[in-house]
Amino acid sequence: MNQTELKKKIISFIEKGVLISPEMLKKIPDKIDAKKDIAVLTPEIIENKNNEINWKEFERIKSLYEHGKTNPYNKFLSTIKEPPKLFEEKKEPNDVEVMFSYQEKSHERSVSDFIALFTARYQTIKKFLQARPELQNLLSISRVKSKREREELSIIGLVAEKQVTKNKNLLLRIEDPTGTISVLVSANKPDLYNEAKTIVEDEVIGVSGVNGNNIVFANDICWPEVPHQELKKSPHDGYAIFLSDLHIGSVDFLPDAFERFLQWIKGNLGDETQVSIAKKVKYLIIAGDLVDGVGIYPNQDKELIIKDIYEQYEKCASLLKEIPSQIKLIIAPGNHDASRIAEPQPPLPKDYAEPIYKLKNATLVSNPAYVKIEQTKSFSGFTILIYHGYSFDFYVDNVELLRTTGGYDRPDLLMKFFLRRRHLAPTHTSTLYIPEKKFDPLVITHVPDIFVTGHIHKACATNYKGITLISGSCWQSATSFQKKLGHRPEPARVPIVNLKTREIKILKFM
Repeated sequence: MNQTELKKKIISFIEKGVLISPEMLKKIPDKIDAKKDIAVLTPEIIENKNNEINWKEFERIKSLYEHGKTNPYNKFLSTIKEPPKLFEEKKEPNDVEVMFSYQEKSHERSVSDFIALFTARYQTIKKFLQARPELQNLLSISRVKSKREREELSIIGLVAEKQVTKNKNLLLRIEDPTGTISVLVSANKPDLYNEAKTIVEDEVIGVSGVNGNNIVFANDICWPEVPHQELKKSPHDGYAIFLSDLHIGSVDFLPDAFERFLQWIKGNLGDETQVSIAKKVKYLIIAGDLVDGVGIYPNQDKELIIKDIYEQYEKCASLLKEIPSQIKLIIAPGNHDASRIAEPQPPLPKDYAEPIYKLKNATLVSNPAYVKIEQTKSFSGFTILIYHGYSFDFYVDNVELLRTTGGYDRPDLLMKFFLRRRHLAPTHTSTLYIPEKKFDPLVITHVPDIFVTGHIHKACATNYKGITLISGSCWQSATSFQKKLGHRPEPARVPIVNLKTREIKILKFM
């Protein structure tokens, strides 16, 4: 750059209210926006080797300013408060955005809180159902009683009760904020009847049928259901992997299998393809039960190799620290973690899990939680719903269809069951929970791109309506309790999602 060109550039900066020296100018890219990106740039001021303000230079600029000859004085003051950003910050494609993580402080609850929660649930899910074309002539329950018999109508309500009549029909008691009415599903309509058998108390459904004497005879039942969506794909190469139920501290923890996993993720184990995948992993999501906990069930101490909860988290952190630091860790709690068991569970408490918080690449969220990954200016990213799955046990036991079509061996059916109902635990007794007045944290408000769970120690990966369903495996062999219940866990399996193609693989480490 000759002297003439140098002077022209310096003048162009001065015209924009920026002081700059020839030495500094050589260090700045040609495309930089001087007015937007730079405050006062002189080696004497900005590059002071002792990182102190050069007050002599400051007084000179101040004097010029006071005589109306230049205006960088105010900008110089701003550099004292906050160093200028020389280059525009670019959002990396592996940044993590927490969309929802429950953080409410504990406080006293009353019966009114439960009433408010169910009202909030009804109002939220009602919005999902109102647009359904099957629900023609939609009425509030109080207005049904004013209609003629045999008149066609539709209602949306919460299932307060479900029973089987002497004639083997299903009789539901449905309520909304305006009243209560009975709904009969005839056994003579086998398709509808079989679907209605999966209805559980406290879920919100839509019913279309004909009016009777203080009863609606159902012709169709609608669930809020997630809509079908396009299988979103990232423009960038990369993988997300999913773990759950590490149960560190248990005598049944599988250290050798987990060490093989760590060697793979570090690129030291596997064939050429597997090593290539490991190098492209951007995200690791852990869906709860990092440790086995203490006092979770009677006589648990006899099944612990680490009996101190603090030491369990220290051991867990030491293992997770071996994962390459460029991989973002997203960690939610489970029912074995040192968090309250009632859902939604806040993020792991720092008092117990401080070593986990010290992991610089870790983002700790609640259970459930929504996070967004892979978001850039040109790509909207993937929304991930994380739920540990403590309510699964109830629905395997109480919904015949789920029990007889695989039970604990088919976590994908359980996940579809929740997505249809837009709720992670609709029945009041299906999980311990904390009632919120303004919203129900267990309603599936966002349609996820990926839905990940754990708890039942069974690996599974499939797609449903454009949503990738992931059930994490475990890193614990079958416990005595699981053997009594007939559980068949599949440990040391890692579901992997190619974010560019949405292809799913499961790697086995034992």
